[in-house]
Amino acid sequence: MSPRYDRVAIAFHWLMAVMITASFAVGLYMVSLTMSPTRIKLYNWHKWAGVTILTLAALRLLWRLRHAPPPLPPTMPQWQTKVANVAHLLLYVLFFAVPLTGWAYSSAAGFPIVWFGWIPLPDFVPKDRELAEFLKPWHWMAAYALAAVVAVHILAVVKHLLMDDDNLMSRMLPNMTGDK
Repeated sequence: MSPRYDRVAIAFHWLMAVMITASFAVGLYMVSLTMSPTRIKLYNWHKWAGVTILTLAALRLLWRLRHAPPPLPPTMPQWQTKVANVAHLLLYVLFFAVPLTGWAYSSAAGFPIVWFGWIPLPDFVPKDRELAEFLKPWHWMAAYALAAVVAVHILAVVKHLLMDDDNLMSRMLPNMTGDK
């Protein structure tokens, strides 16, 4: 087994990293705006990003189920291996939870999602103001939970890079030499 992730897994990782970061930033900014065409446009972009992230998450999960990740370094302490496994499981759960709660909230609030302005998605739940108010905090709590797990993931990468010097990060970097 290769000590590196394959090119498809690497592409999913970095594409989702950029999309999740951008979607989180847009989400933080858009809620601070007063009602305006810009706010409506940003809400639509945020929803489009969420549906795209959901789609990528499903494709990434399918890929992962068929392509085992490379093994962690044998020198890594067992507790770190367990924490890494739990963190990756949480990431996958939140990859789905954040966009699904957003879609449910949008549906319950009566705001349909038209992906990229041309593919209408069915309502995830029926229109219901009380349900919308219930779902709204779940979406932002899941988003903040995802941001927290991503932050811990980044800190772990920095630790491995600066303190452990175990070359762990090279597993997820694009291979520029062409070697596998």
